[in-house]
Amino acid sequence: MARYADGVEPSRRPLDEPLRSIQPRLAPKLEAMGLRTSGDLLRHYPRRYADPGTLTDIASLVVGETVSIVADVRSATVRYARKDGSPRVEAVITDGRRTLPLTFFVRKQYLVKSFLTSLRPGRRAMFTGQVTSFRGQAQLSHPRVDYFDAEDDAAEERLREEAGRPRPVYPATGDVDSAKIASVVRTVLDPLREQDVDDPLPPAVRERRGLGPLHTALVEVHTPHEEADWRRGRQRLRYEEAFVLQAELARRRAAAASEPGTARERRGAGLLEAFDARLPFTLTAGQREVGETIAAELSSTAPMQRLLQGEVGSGKTVVALRAMLQVVDAGGQAALLAPTEVLAAQHARTLRALLGDLAEGGMLGGAEVATRVALLTGSLPAAQRRAALLDAASGAAGIVVGTHALLADAVQFADLGLVVVDEQHRFGVEQRDRLRAKASTAPHLLVMTATPIPRTVAMTVFGDLETSVLAEVPAGRSPVVTHVVPADRPGWVDRMWQRVREEVDAGGRVYVVCARIDPDDKADGDGADLVAAEPTTLADVDAPARRPLRAVLDVVEELRHRPELAGVPVGVLHGRMTPEDKDRALAELASGATPVLVSTTVVEVGVDVPEATVMLVLDADRFGVSQLHQLRGRIGRGTEPGVCFLVSQAPEGSPGATRVETLARTTDGFALAALDLELRREGDVLGAAQSGGATSLRLLRVTRDTELIEQAREDARAWVGDDPDLTAWPPLQRAIGDLLAGEREEFLDRA
Repeated sequence: MARYADGVEPSRRPLDEPLRSIQPRLAPKLEAMGLRTSGDLLRHYPRRYADPGTLTDIASLVVGETVSIVADVRSATVRYARKDGSPRVEAVITDGRRTLPLTFFVRKQYLVKSFLTSLRPGRRAMFTGQVTSFRGQAQLSHPRVDYFDAEDDAAEERLREEAGRPRPVYPATGDVDSAKIASVVRTVLDPLREQDVDDPLPPAVRERRGLGPLHTALVEVHTPHEEADWRRGRQRLRYEEAFVLQAELARRRAAAASEPGTARERRGAGLLEAFDARLPFTLTAGQREVGETIAAELSSTAPMQRLLQGEVGSGKTVVALRAMLQVVDAGGQAALLAPTEVLAAQHARTLRALLGDLAEGGMLGGAEVATRVALLTGSLPAAQRRAALLDAASGAAGIVVGTHALLADAVQFADLGLVVVDEQHRFGVEQRDRLRAKASTAPHLLVMTATPIPRTVAMTVFGDLETSVLAEVPAGRSPVVTHVVPADRPGWVDRMWQRVREEVDAGGRVYVVCARIDPDDKADGDGADLVAAEPTTLADVDAPARRPLRAVLDVVEELRHRPELAGVPVGVLHGRMTPEDKDRALAELASGATPVLVSTTVVEVGVDVPEATVMLVLDADRFGVSQLHQLRGRIGRGTEPGVCFLVSQAPEGSPGATRVETLARTTDGFALAALDLELRREGDVLGAAQSGGATSLRLLRVTRDTELIEQAREDARAWVGDDPDLTAWPPLQRAIGDLLAGEREEFLDRA
């Protein structure tokens, strides 16, 4: 086992001490909050700081001020509310000249006796709280009470001194309040020495940024003497969180770059040159610039590790295809991994359509310079599966598109040179590594995301990848107008369906998106097919009671009976359908056989029907901004303009209303992604949480700490450059291990 500078084994250090050995009676309640060791407790930071009290006498009280009063208890009685019988303790204190009433609202009857025992007449204490007025008389309601004996001058002096300090307020529960947590924190913190605390920040890094040791920062945030203390301590702890994360990302990036790869240089008179010559449109400046960057990296023996993100319709697929063709020209193969069969099949169709006879290698009518595009999914008929496997293993298929089926042991490649991953966040580390293992040398990696990612998130979550951005939309994309339709305005709703009929009569296609499949589904969706309705942390504040989410199977029947759509065939698409039925539904939409398709969010990415002109989202206020933007991106992909209807029941001023109204005002995906992040918070950027809730980053906020993250990234890369295995400073290794505990390592690998 590794030892630190003082020779103490990590498992025996003070911050690893179980709370059960320090606070055996309180420990179970703390463990319910996720606090099991002394270190956990000290990392349970105050969520805010109460204003320091003004030590004053009762005669000088001013309503609204926070004060601290040293006084004696004169009396204490219990009274019960007439309405529900809930108890409250009413006490009177005196400073020797005036008296002041106090009120304590007691949660449970059995606690009343404890209150009365503590507030026994004659007992001296310091009472801290905000002065309120009740029936014209000043009082303190549920103040903090610090008791000491009348003769204990030292204790009184200490409390008088502390009265002027900011008071930490901790995240608490009904079983453990903030004051109790503060008391236990002091029990753990007071005896600690600086050498007892493993500091993840190497001394050289601390010195460069002017940061103090971890022990000092913990003292400053838990027991500040003034506001500047806790602000300085928090800033130091924020930097530590950023540095630890960036160090691990830098380590992974360095490890990937050190693997032996194969250069896939651009060659003339090949597939790429033929494809470029046939392109019916001109590449945007962004596509050309990103293409040149990727081409240069593919020509190197260092494996490419690149994230390609862009605006809806910015042409990421064309950029990826040109990279795949360069690899095929160099004698290699490319695999495109998609998360769903619908998306994989769509990619295969799109690539074949773009390549034309260049995708018919060895076939009658195929171009002289050609390859094949093979599709491999779990539901393929046996004969088609055997043919796809043979094309991949022999090298006849230069491009192999597939789902998780590509990971099967039976799938072999002749020379896998490039892995393109679409919707990377839906794949785990084991799945990705199984595909990479099918190559004789480390393949190049191109990750595509259809959701614009704010730069700070890209640095934090995709820090081990170089990032390319396509912000320019190709010429010819039709404009899309967005309207918010209040669900409780029947006239608006009727006009919306009339407009849908007008679009159908004009030859358009219509998506109607619902958040669940049938009425028996829970509000949060039916599985991987649904990208979650709005999280409860936001949704719950919109209204005390809302109608159930609209369901696909109900809406289909409703539309088939709406007078506005009389005679219009209505199709259905959702994740429980067979692959054949899904393909059929999309084909019938594209052909116009069923011009209206009611679907779950399975159509969010990858589905490309140029004739689609209407996107109608029911319960739109329950979706995230970025998800709505992706849905809107499914229309306006042809020559006709599009219209997007967001049907919302969110009350004015609520988060849901803010989201849909903002979407109606702008089509800038990066601006919307930044707004989405601000509204939903970043959640656990290393864990499965999609928004809000617990986060492995306790103080760092990617929406706010951009400059700090950049500094930490710079320092981490320099440190890893000198120490790739992170052995020079073991506390950093341990901090990374703690950060990646549980599922977080797998999530980070997905990035």
